[in-house]
Amino acid sequence: MTESHQTRRPLVIDCDPGIDDMAAILLACASPEVELLGITTVAGNVSLEHTTRNALRILALAGRQDIPVAPGAARPLVIPAPRRSQTIHGDDGLGGLVLPDSDARPDPRGAVEFLAATVRATPEPVTLVAVGPLTNVALFYALYPDLAARLARLVVMGGSIGAGNVTPAAEFNVWHDPEAAYRVLTAPGLPRPVPTTLIGLDVTLTTALTPADLDTLRRSDGIGRVLADPFQRYLDSYRRVLGLEVVAVHDAVAVLEAVLPGSIQVQPARVTVDTTLGPSRGNTAVDLRAEDGATAEPSTVQVGVAADPRAIAEHLLTRLSSLPTRPGSGPGESAQ
Repeated sequence: MTESHQTRRPLVIDCDPGIDDMAAILLACASPEVELLGITTVAGNVSLEHTTRNALRILALAGRQDIPVAPGAARPLVIPAPRRSQTIHGDDGLGGLVLPDSDARPDPRGAVEFLAATVRATPEPVTLVAVGPLTNVALFYALYPDLAARLARLVVMGGSIGAGNVTPAAEFNVWHDPEAAYRVLTAPGLPRPVPTTLIGLDVTLTTALTPADLDTLRRSDGIGRVLADPFQRYLDSYRRVLGLEVVAVHDAVAVLEAVLPGSIQVQPARVTVDTTLGPSRGNTAVDLRAEDGATAEPSTVQVGVAADPRAIAEHLLTRLSSLPTRPGSGPGESAQ
């Protein structure tokens, strides 16, 4: 049974669209369990200008121009990132998918002020899903610790128990701004701990979509059909850069965990983010011994360790295929 508006969990997504961010936003729009209150954007996969424009256009595609988009940090807290992810997401961030401009404009308050105002004004505690670099979240924690402590939950797509994807040691979102990730994941410094779930590469690379799944999206009547081409470019990039034959929609998996809590099997852990300037910069050292008391250090987060790959894929395919495009909001021709 579809939940009523009154019982839907309030949700904000902090993101850097990005092909998988696009899937994450659309998944939230297609999920009756949550009420998407807003999008905050951060520089990451592409520049802040591009991530903000992309977020506005994605919401327009879903017919949700009523949802505010607030731009945030244009660079990491301390050290500028040496490169972005155009090799995976394309120069525009959406793999060449051309979407019409949105009639909406960015929220003038900016990301941190928007987060503070939204948490303050929403009667039910807000769930924040952060699927880009954690710069905005770290600034929110620093400037508004009392409001940040009201969050119902923080779900982060980032990090890895094992190897990284941008360096041997680091996953992209954490590597892009390790100092921000340290503030959020290692030393939040809030008056009340926020329940935090970290969904890393160990889960998202095992819950990827297959070429057959992309065919399912192509046959759908809704937004799934629109996603098929950028997902195919995503697959081609993964094949070329990482040697993989699947499409890892990392950010959508994190949003699914926020929409349907318990989708991912987790364990409590102490997570220490490496902020040094050496080859392990951006590494997330995940100490799972916190679960059995083998370490005196308290756990800081729940870390995703496993999931049912086909169950995740079926949820994503069903919801993305069912979300209709609105008249006049469909994509234009793909860029060459």
